[in-house]
Amino acid sequence: MNVELVDKMGSDLTIVNAARVSFNKHHDELDASDEKLIRYLAQHGHWTPFGHPQMQFRISAPIFVARQLVKHQVGLVWNEVSRRYVDYTPELFEVEVGKWRGKPKNAKQGSAGYMYLPPSLAASVEINNGYAINIYERLINEGVAPEQARMVLPLSTYTEWYWTGSLAAFARVCNLRLSSDAQEETQEIAKQISEHCVTLFPVSWKYLVQYSEE
Repeated sequence: MNVELVDKMGSDLTIVNAARVSFNKHHDELDASDEKLIRYLAQHGHWTPFGHPQMQFRISAPIFVARQLVKHQVGLVWNEVSRRYVDYTPELFEVEVGKWRGKPKNAKQGSAGYMYLPPSLAASVEINNGYAINIYERLINEGVAPEQARMVLPLSTYTEWYWTGSLAAFARVCNLRLSSDAQEETQEIAKQISEHCVTLFPVSWKYLVQYSEE
């Protein structure tokens, strides 16, 4: 899974000036008072100044991850590869040995710790993925329309999309998807987004997203 930064607009100073325009003021460089202002805005939920900076990412992830993330709509735009139009052989996401997660005992969703699959079941997963790709390729080679042939592909099929939105919108995504109870694969995408954001907007991100790897 990969998150590539394609484009960005703005900086921490963009946020400061968007807020200070209320008093018809403008700063050319960030100073200590500006960080205090950013902290105040973030802590008190004044999100509109954080809506001015924009970022565009190109993201590669399996469909079952993408379908979780596309639920985030406010302040974001999503355009995705369509298998109605492309028919190249897709890549499938594979779970590493020992990285399957157990079903939690007292919850309807989520997971509970890592586990190993019985060898026969692990082999069946691999065989199933191979069959899916083989059947898809045969359908395409027989002239079946890609929009119909795609139905035999599993949710582990990789997809790609452009995701564009404001700093405020991506902060909401990361605050939810970096949570310890979020699905691990969506956490990985959010972590990569966060790494880009903390580089581009170091002051703002420090106060917008409370996240630690510890």
